[in-house]
Amino acid sequence: MEQKKRVIALGFFDGVHLGHGALLTRCAQRAAELNAIPAAFTFDAHPSTLIPGKEPVPLLTTPADREGLMERRYGIQEVIVAHYDQKMMTTPWRKFVTGFLLRDHGAVHLVVGHDFHFGYKGEGDPQRLQALCAGLGIGCDVIPKVELEGITVSSTHIRSLISKGDMAGAVRFLGHPHVLTATVQHGKRLGSRLGFPTANLAYPEGLLVPAHGVYVTRAVLENGESFPAVTNVGVRPTVRDGTALTAEPFILDFEGDLYGQQIRLEFYDFLRPERKFDSLEELRAMVLRNADQTRAFFAAHP
Repeated sequence: MEQKKRVIALGFFDGVHLGHGALLTRCAQRAAELNAIPAAFTFDAHPSTLIPGKEPVPLLTTPADREGLMERRYGIQEVIVAHYDQKMMTTPWRKFVTGFLLRDHGAVHLVVGHDFHFGYKGEGDPQRLQALCAGLGIGCDVIPKVELEGITVSSTHIRSLISKGDMAGAVRFLGHPHVLTATVQHGKRLGSRLGFPTANLAYPEGLLVPAHGVYVTRAVLENGESFPAVTNVGVRPTVRDGTALTAEPFILDFEGDLYGQQIRLEFYDFLRPERKFDSLEELRAMVLRNADQTRAFFAAHP
């Protein structure tokens, strides 16, 4: 059976920001020209995880969220997620191109960023890749850096914004809301008793946690419906003594049981830091005020 042709964008794509978007847009364009499948290659884990003594990079997105963003926003039809292990880390760059990309995945054109390094000891770079592709008879586009507000768009910069709670800034550099997809777990149902039922989402391990606080979000349910939501990220100091970290959306205008379902939260803006209230009544009043602020945000940003 004849192998499918693919145009493949290469990168880790954490967050799928505007810089990544330039690669993915070019990938989709080339695929249309070549009657090929627009695809992206990424790893399941950040390469920093295998560097001895180096603290692993906290990620903006899970592999599943990266895949969803690439498909929804840029028309990527296939996302090739490779397991990053010692074998992959020590694969010579030429072998990765000729064996993994061309032979195994039918690459007819590659798209990379200006600072892309790959293969054993990072010896593969855009210039070497272009020269190799020319010799193999396939195309290779190198995308220059993307700047916004005089700053190079990068996952590192966006992590710094989110860790400070600057979600509006992160949205500008991402080109879309920051996302978190997780499964609804059982909680204490205290929100229901106070008049604002919440969903309880545990943060996936290895993911960057935004500054603790309350955010303007949208909750996208498994059936595709979406609702505005007020989301608390943190440890809920008013109602809990523990340190378990959660994202807890109060989904506005929704009634129903979401236990066991996956919710995709889309973060748009920061409302206030997390704090301990003197009473549950004070907490309830603030949450309802935050709900009004969230409705007003989406009314102004339809």
